[in-house]
Amino acid sequence: MSNYTNIKIWKYKIVINKKYLKVISLLTLVLISLAILSLGMGQMKIWPQDVIKALFGYGEYMHDLTVNDFRMPRILLSILAGAGLAMSGAILQGIIRNPLASPDIIGITAGAALSTVGFLVAFSDRSQALTVSIHWLPFASLVGAVLMGIFVYILATTKNGVQPIKLVLIGVGLSAAVEAVTTMLMTFGPIHTAARANIWLTGSVNGTNWPEIATVTPWILGLTILLFFFISQLNMQSLGDDLATNAGATVQKDRLILLVLATALAGGSVAFAGGIGFVGLMAPHIAKRLVGSVFGALIPVSALIGAIIVVIADLIARTAFAPQDLPAGVFTSLIGAPYFIYLLFKTRK
Repeated sequence: MSNYTNIKIWKYKIVINKKYLKVISLLTLVLISLAILSLGMGQMKIWPQDVIKALFGYGEYMHDLTVNDFRMPRILLSILAGAGLAMSGAILQGIIRNPLASPDIIGITAGAALSTVGFLVAFSDRSQALTVSIHWLPFASLVGAVLMGIFVYILATTKNGVQPIKLVLIGVGLSAAVEAVTTMLMTFGPIHTAARANIWLTGSVNGTNWPEIATVTPWILGLTILLFFFISQLNMQSLGDDLATNAGATVQKDRLILLVLATALAGGSVAFAGGIGFVGLMAPHIAKRLVGSVFGALIPVSALIGAIIVVIADLIARTAFAPQDLPAGVFTSLIGAPYFIYLLFKTRK
């Protein structure tokens, strides 16, 4: 019995491993079920069948308003941000060949945090009001993430190219330095800066609106589609520099392109959802246990698991301590920090 099945999309036939297809289908079903459950949970509880009616425009007025205007944007942002961070982590673990690699570890999130706090400080007047639109804040976060990724890459570059372990060490060092500067800006900046920055640094999807979804969706989906054109290069990177070079890969060029993709995915995610921690670390590891190390399956499975993690974290944050709405990043960190320690212990040699 064949382990593969053919799927025809327009003029093209795609050969897919049946195991991978089953895992992806199951995770997609879990994600959809969690999204429907989350849309119905809150101060106003809505039964799943009523949620589905509201999604198709046949529900009661208050159900339509609550589901489509208040809850749907934050659920979609949870999915997009979780998927983006997870794919970024999977790419970084592939090119760096280190199980501890993630956007948090190599400083991408820290760079976004610094630019976010810097934006709030630079554009606040004496009355502690912003002098520019708050809608520029995600762009500032994205710029900081991308610049940090490029800076780490430049510093890690030697005459022989970029060495993965050096990339990690420089990223960790710069991340610590940037976090210190961010804390200093929060301390000496306006009071409202510290409050807003603390929520952003922890990671929250509360207050998400449809214009933000319209901005981040093409970014994440476009980068995801682009990433699949570099799956073979990513598989080569995981073999190691020598084997990849002998196989005909342009290792350093591919590494730079993949690093830019990872940075852009993480930057776009944290720009809108804040510094949700450890998703980029956990999701690829869980995905690897389900489908192995082939990136053609690992990337979509990581994306689905990352989305599931953030949706669950947001659901707990929104309902466990109601009416208090906590940042989702609190709960990803509660899970991720022990998992990080476990990985450190497991890879101590």
